[in-house]
Amino acid sequence: MERYDLLYRLYGNFDADAVRDAQDFVDLLPPLGSPVALSHWQAVDDELAAKKDRIRRALSDGDRYAELAARATRDQAFTALDLYTKYGRAVNALVLDVDETLRSAGQTDNEIPREVLHLLTRFHERDVPIVICTGQTLENVKGFAIQGLGNELVHSGDVSIVYEAGTGVFTPGHGSETKRLLYETLDDSVQSVFESVRGRVISDLPDALRGGVHLQGNEFNVTLKPNFETGSDDAEAVIDGALVYLLDLLGEALTDDPDGPDWARAYFADRDPEIRDVLDDRDALPESDTEIPEDVERTLERVTVAYYHADAAELSAVDLNKAAGVRAALDVLGVDDPFVLVMGDSKSDLDVMRWAAENDCGLAAAPEHSSPGVLEHVRETDELVFPRGDAASVLRTAYALNLLVD
Repeated sequence: MERYDLLYRLYGNFDADAVRDAQDFVDLLPPLGSPVALSHWQAVDDELAAKKDRIRRALSDGDRYAELAARATRDQAFTALDLYTKYGRAVNALVLDVDETLRSAGQTDNEIPREVLHLLTRFHERDVPIVICTGQTLENVKGFAIQGLGNELVHSGDVSIVYEAGTGVFTPGHGSETKRLLYETLDDSVQSVFESVRGRVISDLPDALRGGVHLQGNEFNVTLKPNFETGSDDAEAVIDGALVYLLDLLGEALTDDPDGPDWARAYFADRDPEIRDVLDDRDALPESDTEIPEDVERTLERVTVAYYHADAAELSAVDLNKAAGVRAALDVLGVDDPFVLVMGDSKSDLDVMRWAAENDCGLAAAPEHSSPGVLEHVRETDELVFPRGDAASVLRTAYALNLLVD
């Protein structure tokens, strides 16, 4: 109970909000060369040092608690202490989705906030590796990672990028292990399905979808994206159509039998309620008694079709997912006994969250607008749900957890 008592004293006897505000000012608003700005910044920095010093003198282990006051709110600190009591471990790697997790089109103008970038830098300085885990292409991710975190940090050897939802892993500074192409491990039969679908997906595009969707420039996965704003009615219409089209291409790639498309539709409708609803709405749902030949079903078990409402329809391999990519990234980074913080919002992130939970190797956090399955998982574990665009709040909680661990 001593730590709880110290936290009560810290947040009850000291103006911790003022300490944190001063720390944020010093960290996030450096002087820009103006003598007036420099003088003000220095005054805030001096006052911050004085406030921290008062905490250090008043509390046992004062350095720890002065830093805690500067980095976390009262609620974040007590949540961190609850996590410490439950797990007794520090987070030793961050696993972070980007779109609608670290950044939000609606709340952060699709930019990663400066506060988040600074917190990631703080974790890096404390030797916590960062795994960026996204469905985007490698080139896209490398670009904003270097722009946001800086070339030196990205190439420090402590940052890994899991791209295209687990198709590959890029970890600069690790020699022959710098780039792992995980799709090269797939059977030829699975790779041939992807080659067939990829070869036809644009050339055979139905008139109703032409001009409405485009093929994302992936190395392996086949992903159709809308040419409209994500989440809009127009995007919903074309992605629903793209889902049906992708299922039909898959069915034709699996077999020469004309029933192939119906088999693919039936297989995924039976396994994904969202896909079933889309097919039903478009009068494309096969008969409930559709029987799938065993050889076709065996191949279908090796691939997956994902539907992201008004955002994307994607064909990927079951063996290639974010969880597999994260395991490969942690292996390259040398994290042998992981206890990770997984932050994400979609079904592909849920794979990583479940892996962490099933193996007692991490925490899961998600924004409040995440897919239902993600929110259910997060609420059933540690309830680390945060407002849209406020990834910093959970990062501060994790940082506080690490401060509390001996």
